[in-house]
Amino acid sequence: MDFFRLLPEGCVSDILSFTSPKDAVISSAISRGFNSAAESDLLWEKFLPEDYEDIISRYVSPRVCSSKKELYFSLCDSPVLMDGGKLSFSLDKKTGKKCFMISARELAISWGVDTPWYWEWISHPDSRFPEVAHLHTVCWLDIRGTIGTQMLSKRTKYVVYLVFKLAEEHHGLEIAYAYVRFVNRVSDKEAEERASTLSFVGKNVKRPYVKCPQKRVDGWMEIELGNFINDIGDDEDVQARLMEIKHLHGKGGLTVQGIEFRPQ
Repeated sequence: MDFFRLLPEGCVSDILSFTSPKDAVISSAISRGFNSAAESDLLWEKFLPEDYEDIISRYVSPRVCSSKKELYFSLCDSPVLMDGGKLSFSLDKKTGKKCFMISARELAISWGVDTPWYWEWISHPDSRFPEVAHLHTVCWLDIRGTIGTQMLSKRTKYVVYLVFKLAEEHHGLEIAYAYVRFVNRVSDKEAEERASTLSFVGKNVKRPYVKCPQKRVDGWMEIELGNFINDIGDDEDVQARLMEIKHLHGKGGLTVQGIEFRPQ
């Protein structure tokens, strides 16, 4: 006998709210008592971020959903632009944790303003943002992205990625360095001393402990810049930085879509 069918729907929704979105979907499939509760707005509103209404108000283009469940999965499957196209927002499907990508236009890119012979701003058919940054050539490669921790999910470990593409004729990108730091806790100098090594050309670099790029499902590449734990979401900034300023040779052929802060 399916005893859950005897319980009020609100009670079943409360039970499911202590699980995960994935578990709620599975439960609805194996128990008819869970089915109606697993479809209710009451349950799926608990899986949405506490500030989801504020986030919705900042969409570039409104998105109409018939239920909270539909809203949840639309944010998992299709990131939305917000704050005038400066950011994209999505949810991790398994946990409901918040994910943000900062557009290239909102990054601090050395030599990236009004110098099209170094960095050129172009549209790209595969980008979620109106513009991406394309590197022609620089000697000083330095890219920073900053986000407020209060925007992120609390008690969550985040991994930060540069989202990019490489031109066939790229050059000078064999080695670079990256770190993630809390701006008010760790100085640039301290962070640089513990920066990790990465390579855009991957397996061609014969060095230990070098981070290499991975292909994403959206067709772009990503490379990890670092990680951090957002504990209680205090009002402070986290900065991710990619740099190659040690060897001042030419570097080019890199197209940057943005920097993504994604729950692990």
